[in-house]
Amino acid sequence: MVVVVVVVVVVVVVVVVVVVVVVVVVVVVVVVLSLVLVLLLFSASSAPPRLRASAKPQFTMSRHRTITRRAHPRTIRMNPHPAISLPAISLSPLRFPPSPIVFRGSMRPELPVSADSSVHIAGSRTSDYDYDLPTACIAQRPVEPRDGSRLLVLDRAANTLTHRTFRDLAELIPANDAIVVNTTRVFRARLLGRRDSGGPAEFLLLRPVDDTHYEAMVHPGSKLRPGRTVTIAPGFRVEIVETTPHRTRIVRLHAEGDVRDAIEQFGHIPLPPYINRADDVNDTSRYQTVFADQSGSVAAPTAGLHFTPELLARIEARGVQRVNVLLHVGPGTFRPVQDDDPSAHIMHEEWCEVSAESAQALNAVRDRGGKLWAVGTTSVRTLESAADASGRIQPISRGTNIFLRPPYQFRGVDHLITNFHLPRSTLLMLLAAFAGYEQTMHAYRTAVAEQYRFYSYGDAMCVV
Repeated sequence: MVVVVVVVVVVVVVVVVVVVVVVVVVVVVVVVLSLVLVLLLFSASSAPPRLRASAKPQFTMSRHRTITRRAHPRTIRMNPHPAISLPAISLSPLRFPPSPIVFRGSMRPELPVSADSSVHIAGSRTSDYDYDLPTACIAQRPVEPRDGSRLLVLDRAANTLTHRTFRDLAELIPANDAIVVNTTRVFRARLLGRRDSGGPAEFLLLRPVDDTHYEAMVHPGSKLRPGRTVTIAPGFRVEIVETTPHRTRIVRLHAEGDVRDAIEQFGHIPLPPYINRADDVNDTSRYQTVFADQSGSVAAPTAGLHFTPELLARIEARGVQRVNVLLHVGPGTFRPVQDDDPSAHIMHEEWCEVSAESAQALNAVRDRGGKLWAVGTTSVRTLESAADASGRIQPISRGTNIFLRPPYQFRGVDHLITNFHLPRSTLLMLLAAFAGYEQTMHAYRTAVAEQYRFYSYGDAMCVV
């Protein structure tokens, strides 16, 4: 009997202990969960608001006509420039200085600043303008004829992309509108020669200082110090005078006769660094627009390269006016933005002009309800530099360093005709500001997929 009582007592004690342990565990779990819940609620209430990613616009793809894709079977190879009355010279391409001549003004639009720097607005960072481009898509030579290139038409209002050819442009521009073209002319700014030691040397003339002195980029920079001379051709040599704060050089050209004639005789067409070949006789005319007039550019306003005299005549016959402006293109046009914050980029200065006659003509077009079609980003930058707050175009003749990027509001341009631009470039940012970031990058992905030809000798794009 005693044994039974003892067993019962033990069992009761064990049960009580187990119940107590279970209760303690439950209490601990409840407390822990409560603390976790409180922490989560506190974290959610104090976290910064995040923007919801907007849906990408839905584009409708249409084809105006069948476009034959061009194959790119050849491998691009580096070819040295031929010698000019001297032993052969082969140089690596000039690298653009990190700080070219700049005009420090207040013309760069500022992006909206968020209270939370972690919030990312699409198109606000330089890395947003990266895209993949096969080497075969980089045009090494122009198509024949000029207006036979392809034209990708982006309709902003309809969110559509249409594949056409450039000669169709005459059908897209209504009567009473105007096309605005840049009449700058590319000069033979690349000089190849030999130093007194026999080593090769290269100059890219940027701008004239006076009749015989130029600012120039040089290679190799360490060998071309003030006092050194380089022979370009018999009777034509370059003397290095001084080094500028931007690491360029002021050089003096010595020639038997007019210096400008010597440049045109012995200089080379300054093809862009992504064209991996020497310039040839064909580039003399093809890396020049048919309306080029005033010499001063080291790169062509490439959107204008697609026009032929016949196409211009067809456009004008439809009642579309052609208005000339001027912007001398500098080497900074090829310089990518290095900082991921575009506002940190120092924009290069370029000389631009809008005559009183052109300003009057452009304003008259708008007064009668017409639109302005800028041919190329150089025309855009000129018009936006000349436009006042109300959108009236004013006569100007000065340098501009205007940097057009989202969310800039355009005043002097209604439609844009342009080539395809380098990744991370100020020109691609300009296009994104005009056409919309998502629309621009979608158009570029489409152009790559459809094997459009890119850059200076490539195909074109029209934003309506």
